Amino acid sequence: MTAETTADFTSTELGTEITTEDVRDGFELLDDWEERYGYIMDLGNKLPPFPEAEKREENYVHGCQSQVWLLHWKDPESGRLYLLIDSDAMIVRGLAAIIMIALNGRTPEDLLAVDIEGLFEELDLMRHISPTRGNGLRAMVEQIRHTAQRYT
Repeated sequence: MTAETTADFTSTELGTEITTEDVRDGFELLDDWEERYGYIMDLGNKLPPFPEAEKREENYVHGCQSQVWLLHWKDPESGRLYLLIDSDAMIVRGLAAIIMIALNGRTPEDLLAVDIEGLFEELDLMRHISPTRGNGLRAMVEQIRHTAQRYT
């Protein structure tokens, strides 16, 4: 992996400057789901760039209604897993950003300990997205967790 590619993984504010507490606060401040969808899509605009050359079958997340690609990189020094996620759908990009905020830059053990389903429940996401989007959200998380398990 080149230094430039490594920077793609580590130069995001998702999970560092923007935390799950920020997402909770953002949801709390917004009165209705139309505004929350806008907020989710704004978070999606903060996803780091995903290399076009990596949008291929082995990085494709199956089970999503939209097209979704996922890459990971494990920092050999810190042992932390870094993620890149992209989608062709704006709302899915925002949901991917929430996943990155919760899971990006953690050790595999810490990542596996995160109650991501609890976060989705707290935000009331599953009630306000379509069942197929919910399945896709779970498919992204499952793939990330599977990756983390391989490193433990």
